[in-house]
Amino acid sequence: MRSKPLWIAVGMTIGLMAVIFFAGWVFGRMVGKHQRAMEPRVAAVAPVSEESAIGRTGARQLDALRRGVPVDQEAAPLPMARVENVDRKRERAYPMQPPTIPHAIDGYQVDMNSNRCMLCHARANAEKFQAPPVSVTHYMDRDDQFLASISPRRYFCNQCHVVQTDAPVLVANNFEDIDKVLAAAEAKGSQ
Repeated sequence: MRSKPLWIAVGMTIGLMAVIFFAGWVFGRMVGKHQRAMEPRVAAVAPVSEESAIGRTGARQLDALRRGVPVDQEAAPLPMARVENVDRKRERAYPMQPPTIPHAIDGYQVDMNSNRCMLCHARANAEKFQAPPVSVTHYMDRDDQFLASISPRRYFCNQCHVVQTDAPVLVANNFEDIDKVLAAAEAKGSQ
């Protein structure tokens, strides 16, 4: 009998919570209908021409990645970029960038049991497949001890390496590799 006030308080709390939930649900539906009725209908925006896609600025322009589409409008998506399969090594776009993958990797299995990348890029097979071998840093553990096989923290290649595509450059980049900088300094010094 002593717990009767406790049961009454629990029942009143649950009842009050149900009333608040129901009122919020009804109010939210009314506001949602009103807001949808007031929204202006915006048609899909066609992609901007190539000459104005990069570096265009305007009063309502957020950044170059918006391709000239104002912030309050949704841009039409660009077509999916195709993977380049030319086995050409690209220059790096920033210091310490992991090399990009110059071939398609669709269907490659990289999971706990198998790593398809290592078939060609393992140090033992690289010469046979004419593929660049995996860096020795991939065989080191976090204590800089060399392992017999690739380190578990470097095992999933797509964490860092991506395929090369024919996508247009959206942001200008004037990074120069250290080899180019040193060669230019050497050429300038020999003149």
